[in-house]
Amino acid sequence: MRGANESRVSEFLLLGLSKEPQQQHLLSVLFLTMYLATVLGNLLILLAIGVDSRLHVPMYFFLGNLSFTDICFSSTTVPKMLANHILGTQTISFSGCLTQMYFLFELADMDNFLLAVMAYDHFVAICHPLRYSTKMTQQLCALLVAGSWAIASLHALLHTLLMAQLSFCADSAIPHYFCDVTPLLKLSCSDTHLNEMMILTEGSLIMIAPFICILASYVLITCAVLRVPSTKGRWKAFSTCGSHLAVVSLFYGTIIAVYFNPLSSHSSEKDTAATVMYTVVTPMLNPFIYSLRNRDLKGALRKMMGRTRYS
Repeated sequence: MRGANESRVSEFLLLGLSKEPQQQHLLSVLFLTMYLATVLGNLLILLAIGVDSRLHVPMYFFLGNLSFTDICFSSTTVPKMLANHILGTQTISFSGCLTQMYFLFELADMDNFLLAVMAYDHFVAICHPLRYSTKMTQQLCALLVAGSWAIASLHALLHTLLMAQLSFCADSAIPHYFCDVTPLLKLSCSDTHLNEMMILTEGSLIMIAPFICILASYVLITCAVLRVPSTKGRWKAFSTCGSHLAVVSLFYGTIIAVYFNPLSSHSSEKDTAATVMYTVVTPMLNPFIYSLRNRDLKGALRKMMGRTRYS
């Protein structure tokens, strides 16, 4: 019976966000606008950091890496969705689906690790300002980023290989706009217990360890800031961390809602709404959150714009 219900799936159907043609047009325009804002905003941050020598410090080195990761993250899903809409198709090949899933895992992990590294950077800057330059060396910064890429790549490869071992039923319709792990597991005719167990154990560890690092950093930062006698000094310290905390809350809130619940409790509508938040909305908001609350970055952007106009 099992063999009769299974077939070799060569492609999947991405059903998208809506079945109504008019809504699909509106959503495509909205996603295109958000994608262009994401790419433009993050590219401006990368250019500002590259052009202004005052921003060649660890904090902006990590922010530049976050901007690069966010551009890649959005580019993993949105262009394929827009291309399918323009071409009037919903298909994605089996290999293309696994490739997309691999980069989603890798880039989501990189966002996760970079947020933790940035929290540690804030902790050293606020709690150990006199030793900041000796602690946050160029070698350590490069090692933190390279190590993050290595762990993220291995984690993504593990889950992609586990997914590749599964058999899929004749029904290959994914109620989503990209190949996410949860709807793929629901389509499988194989036993997905190992995949689910790895998500809830190894996957949880990958997410929780950096989150604990962020919490610990901000608990220590808060304790240090509360000891500052000047109200102005306290406000400046909290203001420095405010943008980072906003991004952390948005990113982790949606990730936890989507992935760290039993498979039976998931609904495609809620999962899709949450994934839109962390795959499209968060990368779009990051440049605005970081630049609007950062005097140095705003100054670098104004300086760069002024040079462009003069040229």
